Formats: sequence, C-alpha cells, structure tokens
Amino acid sequence: MTLPPARPLGERTRDTLRRLEHDVDAWIATAGSENGTPWLVPLSFLWDGATVWIATPASSPTSRNLATTGKVRLGIGPTRDLVLIEGRVAETVAASEIEGAVGDAFAAKTGFDPRELTTPYLYFRIQPLRVQAWREVNELDGRDLMRDGAWLDAD
Repeated sequence: MTLPPARPLGERTRDTLRRLEHDVDAWIATAGSENGTPWLVPLSFLWDGATVWIATPASSPTSRNLATTGKVRLGIGPTRDLVLIEGRVAETVAASEIEGAVGDAFAAKTGFDPRELTTPYLYFRIQPLRVQAWREVNELDGRDLMRDGAWLDAD
C-alpha cells in the first residue's frame, strides 16, 4: 500500500482545527481515582476556539471521574484520521447555570440541549494540554501538535 506523503505540521494543525470546529462527537475517556477503572463514552462536544465543552448527566461515571481527577482524553475521528486530546477540566457548570451563549452554541452544533432535560446535567470545559493527530504510520513521527497547552505551529 502506497501512503500519501505525511502532512507537515501546519497542515495537520489546520486539519485538526477544522475537525474540532465541524465534528460533533468524540470518545471521552476518564478514570476514577478510587479504583482507576477506565470509563469510555461517546459524547457530543463544542470547540469554542480554545477549549472543548462536553455535557453529561451529573450522576454519571464520567461526571464523577472528571470531578475527582480533572483528567480526560478525547478521541475524535476514525482510527486512520485521528485527533487525540489530553486535557484537564478548567470549569464545571450546571446546565441551569451555563452562560446562554455557550449553551446556545452547544445546542446548535450538537442538536442536543441539556438545559431542556429534567435530568441534571453538568457542562465541563476542557483545557487541552496535549493534542496529537495522525492518519497513517508515516505520520506517527511529529504527531504532537500541542504540548503543555501551547500549539507547536505558530502560523
């Protein structure tokens, strides 16, 4: 199988930002500090240009894990065009208290509005610390696009 050439850093960064703006769903991985059991769920997300917003029931394992450890990983896209984000919770907001602009943008992008449900939901704003992207084995080298919360490509 002949692979297309590996994308340079700037192109990968632009492709990743486009995915964050346009994709709707991600796999969200968390673990609790109590027993360390991993928890993986698909959730819709909103990229606000700097952070990722997700919403999940307040009583869910994902909410409990995020409240306990503040650590999360997100997988966006198929395995041969993957964006992987390692992040931390920067803010937790009850659905009844979310800023209107954020709640409206989340609902418009995802087609889902937790503010309208009777089940209590929490929004989590996730600060990316590390972002990686690759399509094939030839893109594994240089897959880091962000380290320690700073984009590596400045253009």
